[in-house]
Amino acid sequence: MSLQLKEIQAPISAEMETFERKFRDSMKSKVFLLDKIMGYIVKRKGKQMRPMFVFLSAGTAGQINDRCYRGASLIELLHTATLVHDDVVDDSNMRRGFFSINALWKNKIAVLVGDYLLSRGLLLSIDNEDFDLLKIVSEAVREMSEGELLQMAKARTLDITEDLYYDVIRQKTASLIGSCCAVGAASAGADSDTIARMKEFGLNVGMAFQIKDDLFDYGPDEIGKPTGIDIKEKKMTLPLIHALQQTDASTKRKIKRIVKSNSKNQKKINEVISFVKSNGGIEYAKKVMNEYVDKAMAVVETFPESQYKTSLANLVQFTIERTK
Repeated sequence: MSLQLKEIQAPISAEMETFERKFRDSMKSKVFLLDKIMGYIVKRKGKQMRPMFVFLSAGTAGQINDRCYRGASLIELLHTATLVHDDVVDDSNMRRGFFSINALWKNKIAVLVGDYLLSRGLLLSIDNEDFDLLKIVSEAVREMSEGELLQMAKARTLDITEDLYYDVIRQKTASLIGSCCAVGAASAGADSDTIARMKEFGLNVGMAFQIKDDLFDYGPDEIGKPTGIDIKEKKMTLPLIHALQQTDASTKRKIKRIVKSNSKNQKKINEVISFVKSNGGIEYAKKVMNEYVDKAMAVVETFPESQYKTSLANLVQFTIERTK
């Protein structure tokens, strides 16, 4: 964890430690195989950005309490379930530099593990009557599924407009961060207007976060050489969509043809990357990303001053300045 992230986490460091412990305990199972897999999932957790959004939003909008821990656990359980299932759908063997569950234990077990995580999340909420939190997170999971399916449907034809792209990332990525912030506010006892504001804040952060991810594919200076992974996977991201809007019909057809049929040819992928750069795709995506950051910051400013609010604003900056 970078020093910067540690500083951002400072107001909630005790809560994050308690959360880690509670979450680890909640993942235990009497079934040996399941317990082994749960242990593996807990060990390879990333930066813990989602629980951070929950606790910082809770502190900004109200008082951190036991419900906040359950809200953060619910988000993690349901989101981890979707990731385990995603790896099966994508036939992916790696996640964040670690082997995926399906790579180590095969698809059938991975699907059952995802189902188990989902049920743990549902029961956690039902047993404690946190129906409001369950509704917020369930809506996000529904949107994430819809966004993923919408993107898959469009990947076949590559006929994705800028507006449709925003719809996809709002559902696929932003809805989850929006739900983290809404759950934080709701679990801290905030009123419906405050919960809605927090959700709007999270949605704007999520949009900026995804556009930043899109930019990684083109290898900005600080990241090194371009990867072109999205292009190989036939994903239409904002830099490419904008660049295609700037060009003539025949060039557009040519670039789309390369994306459709040359997923293994790095030379052709590099041709697409050069096309995007020379047609202003990178600058445009950065401009839109910063517009979403400004919208998020404007919402944060409506909350009273506190160490939590300061960290929440800093976390927004961190998400768009990160280098991986």
